[in-house]
Amino acid sequence: MGKSFRQQYDEIICPALIKKGGYVNRFSVPKLEKIVLNMGLGKRLLEKGALEAATEGLADIAGQRPCITYAKKSIASFKVREGMQLGLKVTLRGNRMYEFFQRLLVIAMPRIRDFRGVSSKSFDGCGNFSLGIKEHSIFPEIKYDKISDILGMDIIIVTTASTDKEGKLLLEEFGMPFQN
Repeated sequence: MGKSFRQQYDEIICPALIKKGGYVNRFSVPKLEKIVLNMGLGKRLLEKGALEAATEGLADIAGQRPCITYAKKSIASFKVREGMQLGLKVTLRGNRMYEFFQRLLVIAMPRIRDFRGVSSKSFDGCGNFSLGIKEHSIFPEIKYDKISDILGMDIIIVTTASTDKEGKLLLEEFGMPFQN
């Protein structure tokens, strides 16, 4: 793989963004703050062992143990009660974040069937990017013979960028394949 994404940011991306974005110094350049992986399990939670299997799978992907998310309030139409388990969540920072981001862009995304890039409309207005993945099995850490169910996940990339334009420029420098 060559250089790690952290080294690439320090040596290549940061100086390039200073030139392109007109930043004063390297401390004003946007950077990755954290990556949040969220896996909603829904009705699968009723199946025996589903939570443990999903926890193990997400832990293999992220490199750290996920925490369980709970419902904050009851919603009758969704058959959800307050305090009910809903899914799993992992927050990655530092070296684990850069290592996961590199695996996502270099290994996992090319394994997605009929992949044409990610939408550039998935920014939240503050420079943060959200991405939905339908199959967690695109990650090489997941062994096909071990999984009983294909799970989806949300990946939220939080940056220090103040606008979507700055956030997109940062992710493009890392090599995020935007389609438009």
